Amino acid sequence: MKAPIMETSDTTIEQHEHRSRLLEGMANVSASKGFAAATIADIVREAGVSKRTFYEHFDGKESCFLALYRLTSVSALRTLREAVQPDRPWQDQVEHALEVYFSHLAAGPGLVGTLFVQIHHLGPEGLRVRREVMTQFADFVLKTVNGGPGSGGARVSPVLTPTMALAAVGGINELVMLAIERGEVDRLQQLTPSASAVVRLLTRADAT
Repeated sequence: MKAPIMETSDTTIEQHEHRSRLLEGMANVSASKGFAAATIADIVREAGVSKRTFYEHFDGKESCFLALYRLTSVSALRTLREAVQPDRPWQDQVEHALEVYFSHLAAGPGLVGTLFVQIHHLGPEGLRVRREVMTQFADFVLKTVNGGPGSGGARVSPVLTPTMALAAVGGINELVMLAIERGEVDRLQQLTPSASAVVRLLTRADAT
């Protein structure tokens, strides 16, 4: 009875490894030659698997790219959350988290350029996934600014509204896009003061 269970487990592990290798292959190929020029043959060659294995996990290179986009976004959001220092005022928390976030992005300049730009060219599904990710980042900003230890204590009303949190994330995203267009991804950390100011200016602190 134990053998089939072990076999299933081994199969699951192998499938996970294949998927991880395919996503890494997509990342490497997209960073080196761009998503538009990338082919499934390029991806499977980079991953060291067959095309049949590719199609066991993805419908095409677009779905593989979207999976990579989600994965890298989760990693970036985790970096932001881990950078939060809850014993400090929210302004300091946001600034420190953004500095760490920009450093995280700058570590993979080729891939960052591909992800931020190409997601706009993947049609309705690409826009839907981008909106999903932007909302997750906006939720992070909202929670960091409005609540928790070190955020300034109890408040009568929120400092940042959900709409303004999304606007802040959109503004920061545009700053990153501008840096990509200028070929300055390696200097993303220099955006920290401006990005922090965007969040502060969109709060309702002066109105409360």
